[in-house]
Amino acid sequence: MELRRQILTRYVTPLREGGSLPALAEADDGFDYVVKFRGAGHGKKALIAELIGGEVARALGFKVPELVFLDIDEDFGRTEADEEIQDLLKSSRGLNIGLHYLSGAFTVDPYVNEIDADTASRIVWLDSFLTNVDRTVRNTNMLRWHGELWLIDHGASLYFHHSWSDVDKASLTPFAYIRDHALLPRASRIAEADHALRQRITPRTLQKIVDLIPDEWLEWDDSDLSPRELRSAYSRFLVQRLANSNIFVKEAIDARQRLI
Repeated sequence: MELRRQILTRYVTPLREGGSLPALAEADDGFDYVVKFRGAGHGKKALIAELIGGEVARALGFKVPELVFLDIDEDFGRTEADEEIQDLLKSSRGLNIGLHYLSGAFTVDPYVNEIDADTASRIVWLDSFLTNVDRTVRNTNMLRWHGELWLIDHGASLYFHHSWSDVDKASLTPFAYIRDHALLPRASRIAEADHALRQRITPRTLQKIVDLIPDEWLEWDDSDLSPRELRSAYSRFLVQRLANSNIFVKEAIDARQRLI
């Protein structure tokens, strides 16, 4: 399991609908990427969440744009006139992450676009597992591209790492925020999704995904743990959460019952 690594060559435009000011940029392979910057918002932790969340979703069979490591050097974006963007790019020198840009894709509206119960239930399960707070009606982070449903933007997943107090306790949380999920009303087969998805991913796969995290993203000012220790904590969180999926599955089913 491996991600490509490219160098960003041209800043195209900011995507101001994103809270952390992502951007559309071109890399040295000639492709455009939606870039998430290490100098924005929650910084490196958001990039880790994007990496783990996207690759877990892919391992479970969901359509996710290719994730690519993207290098920024000191010359990138130098001609950008916006001072806020200039500061962001300066603080993001080094390794960032990008999603392959799906040109022509449109945002999925759960009130307009039909999504079957099985698909909805699997996405609800995924976001409960990842503790992803950012797939709401206001911001679904789902795209329709070439007739298929694609999942994007998992940077708000794994929110436990912003406090990092008790990883074992965090892995067993029911995830009450699932009540706000855009697809919860349609997710009538969550128990069946749990049975199916637990068969598709293993602790070994989760470990391989965690091993993708670059060392430079695991050097935190608010932690004395080494990159190896932090990777171990992420792996433990995911493996324990998978083994105890009944906790968040029950919460999701109960939340749906309260809705309907």
